[in-house]
Amino acid sequence: MSEAIETDRPEAGLGDGRGDGRDDGRGDGRGAALCADGVGIRFGSFEAVRGLSLDIAAGEFLCLLGPSGCGKSTLLSAMAGFTAVDTGSLTVGGAHVSGPDPDLGMVFQSSEALFDWMTVRQNVVFGPRMRGRSRAVQAQLADEYLGLVGLRHCADRFPGQLSGGMRQRVQIARVLANEPNVVLMDEPFGALDAQTRQVMQEETDRIWRASGCTVVFVTHDIDEAILLADRIAVMTAGPAASIKSVYPVDLPRPREESDPAAVELRRALRQDIGEEVRKALRDQGLDPEGEAR
Repeated sequence: MSEAIETDRPEAGLGDGRGDGRDDGRGDGRGAALCADGVGIRFGSFEAVRGLSLDIAAGEFLCLLGPSGCGKSTLLSAMAGFTAVDTGSLTVGGAHVSGPDPDLGMVFQSSEALFDWMTVRQNVVFGPRMRGRSRAVQAQLADEYLGLVGLRHCADRFPGQLSGGMRQRVQIARVLANEPNVVLMDEPFGALDAQTRQVMQEETDRIWRASGCTVVFVTHDIDEAILLADRIAVMTAGPAASIKSVYPVDLPRPREESDPAAVELRRALRQDIGEEVRKALRDQGLDPEGEAR
């Protein structure tokens, strides 16, 4: 059984082998930017999530990892207020999540979430404009957040005139212009080529550190999670998914894949997620090699 890495152990990110070291992600909820307490989500007779608890601290960058189809995006949708919780509770800053809220920003995988008929500037200030912010404030927000993502020079272009990576940066700027407490990111770089994805990972790390916001980031990519996260929460295979273990990532930034602590963490995560993938295959009547029994 793999070990969740604990920050109070010697050597950054490495365990000493005593006990299983697992952390279920639950604190006492005090001071958490986002708190999931016993969350259950159903779609008719299908139970997607069961008894899931997780506290995310203010200013933290948390990555959600798990097998495909385990419910990561479903959980993120519930955090955003798009999907109802059937049991338990989700709170942001102590207030219950009952629907979409300006305190919660969502960056989607597809840049089609942008309005093609609006300029980059108009996209970025759409939220503040809908909330009645003055034109002066809108101009200030556009300048600030387009500057943060390095796209001031593109303010008067349309999304169709931008590359995929640039469109995703516009999405990030649009979310940040709403000044949310928590930013939710659902595999935002999954559709990008490898080179653009690497650049966007580095840019996201820079933007997060500059903004100081709380981020919950869904990914299938273990290396991406190690590069970005303060902690990595691994979900069990669905149905009825929950949090299996949480790994603090005690590594200096910017991070190097060859760092011995990163190598050890990668090994532990692969083992942990691999166990869940094999379990899912067995539940489907397949052996771990994918042959029908």
